Amino acid sequence: MKRKLIAAIGVAGMLFSVAACGGDDGDGGKGAGAETLTVWVMDGSSPDDWQADLAKEFEAKTKAKVKFEIQQWNGIQQKLTTALSEENPPDVFEIGNTQTPAYAKTGGLADLADLKSEIGGEWTESLNESSVFEGKQYAAPWFFANRVVLYNKKVWADAGLKDTPKTRDEFYDALKTIGEKTDAEPIYLPGQNWYHFVGLVIGEGGELVKKDGDKYVSNLADPKVAAATETYKKFQALSKAPKDKDEATPQQAEIFAKGKTGAFIGMGWEAATAIKANPKIEQDIGYFTIPGATADKPEGVFLGGSNLAVAAGSQKQDLAKEFLKLALSDKYEGALAKANGVIPNKESLQSNLKGNAPAEAAAPAAAVGGTTPLIPEWAAVENDPNPIKTYLTAVLNGKSPADAAQQVEGEFNKRLAQQQ
Repeated sequence: MKRKLIAAIGVAGMLFSVAACGGDDGDGGKGAGAETLTVWVMDGSSPDDWQADLAKEFEAKTKAKVKFEIQQWNGIQQKLTTALSEENPPDVFEIGNTQTPAYAKTGGLADLADLKSEIGGEWTESLNESSVFEGKQYAAPWFFANRVVLYNKKVWADAGLKDTPKTRDEFYDALKTIGEKTDAEPIYLPGQNWYHFVGLVIGEGGELVKKDGDKYVSNLADPKVAAATETYKKFQALSKAPKDKDEATPQQAEIFAKGKTGAFIGMGWEAATAIKANPKIEQDIGYFTIPGATADKPEGVFLGGSNLAVAAGSQKQDLAKEFLKLALSDKYEGALAKANGVIPNKESLQSNLKGNAPAEAAAPAAAVGGTTPLIPEWAAVENDPNPIKTYLTAVLNGKSPADAAQQVEGEFNKRLAQQQ
């Protein structure tokens, strides 16, 4: 999931191969001579020219070199955990936003409060939340992505629909019209598209967990979660998709590619999957922000993305922070947003997304988005069989939200209690 989230959002779904830059390791210290700063970035996160330009400017500014080392998402958690416990960890590294709390808890991340004070005054609050753990700034928000509505313009035109909806009710009515006036499936929404469900919970102001004494427990029985569940159920009733499968089983974009689906909710890059399956559909694909309850506020969305952090064990922390100041500057943050079609860490830089239709559709919801619970204990919850998926399927098969919550509560709480 994470690798998909950091992919470019554009229709072509481009992933950039990344070249290493920089020179040999230095001998420690804090910013003089031929020092080399080691920076781990994930495969596909930043284009070659972005890295090269940044390394050149950083060297001119500090006289130090940058050595980018490209990492794969598969197995990165164990690799990074090991590296942070050694004498020479990477100085700066990219980290998944929902993974950040676990590393902060272990003491592996340096406190970046001074960096936040100096350059983070305009960081979008919802994007910065994952960089904060127990009130302290342990990382910096880098880039993000969220779901949008991908729709078939031809199907909508056949149904007589001329405008895209601005509210949740308008969206539902448009889909109903498609069902009544065409032979297309109004929306493909499998029963276990749980990241979209997380977005609905965020939109309701709900939380998936709550504190019970000194531990976290399930909060699925909360009325706000139930309200989100009812919204999901209402829209899923317009779909023929299976109630016990997620969006990857089968790939929802491949279903959409057949041209008989009005819309689906997914990442912008999923258009590339549809186009690969059926090149002719490219001209019919459109995008819009997932509508919320009122026209002035989009639906809540799950924000996936990456933060940048500094190793607590780095001997070059001052130099690392100088690197972050440059990498997160408007120049380089804006350039990355433009190149990869990702949401930048401040709203003022969203102008760099102009002309990238899926990114433009995603951007408005970033300020009202959120994540899964930002606690180290959350990681075990997502392991298969994910109890939230089980909960959704139970509701869609007829159980009340309260009964479904009770059904999975034991397993949910068991996972939250696992040692990290």
